[in-house]
Amino acid sequence: MNTPSALTIAGSDSGGGAGIQADLKTFAAHGVHGLSAIAALTAQHTRGVTAVHVPDIAFLRAQVEACFDDFDIRAVKLGMLATTDVIRAVAGMLDAHRGVPVVLDPVMVATSGAKLLADDALDAMRTQLLPRATIATPNLPEAELLLGRTIGSVDAMRAACTDLRNLGAHAVLLKGGHLPAGDVVDVFADASGLHDIVHKRLPIEAHGTGCTLASAIAARLALGDDLRTACIGASDYVHRALVSGYRPGRSEILVLDHFGAMR
Repeated sequence: MNTPSALTIAGSDSGGGAGIQADLKTFAAHGVHGLSAIAALTAQHTRGVTAVHVPDIAFLRAQVEACFDDFDIRAVKLGMLATTDVIRAVAGMLDAHRGVPVVLDPVMVATSGAKLLADDALDAMRTQLLPRATIATPNLPEAELLLGRTIGSVDAMRAACTDLRNLGAHAVLLKGGHLPAGDVVDVFADASGLHDIVHKRLPIEAHGTGCTLASAIAARLALGDDLRTACIGASDYVHRALVSGYRPGRSEILVLDHFGAMR
């Protein structure tokens, strides 16, 4: 049997902590063959994003088609899709390969605060990608932008999950790390109801957690996990990767230890 593959369609992080680079490390740590289609290039390190370049859509399409032409792709992870045109193009590519689970990380703002989504692309995210997502994994600022309201508590997170599903996503894993205090609560929601995933809050600042969570879900789906099991396992994986994380740059920002998390 061929090794299962997972495809990430996302942005490249030249600093190696997030984006395509984090996705491929996560896939490898889970024993899944990682494929990539680069939808954006960033000049980036642990202190911020200094430049962004969006490649030609025809070249993005060629990357995706090459991957589907040769590999047993069992899950697709979507990350940084910077413009409306890119989002619409990717939506069309997904329609050509229905039946493959899609994990949507609706990347809008980097940890450093740099904008990674054009102002006019938010509506395309809502209408083109959420309805095609097997699961969406927004953090609180991203969910607030998608819903147009503040989310300030775990109860508000649960209500937001329901509303995000009403926008079309089959399931949602809403990440609660941006709440100011207490344990970190991520809320999983699908047609069967709500489930809280709880971890102790760690006294660190980290880079690449959102990318890693979404790609870990994709890897686990590719290996045959059901959606809820994949989300719980992926959240645990990110927590372990944070505990064993390291600081490769000159800032205090921590990068996840992908392989240490699996040992």
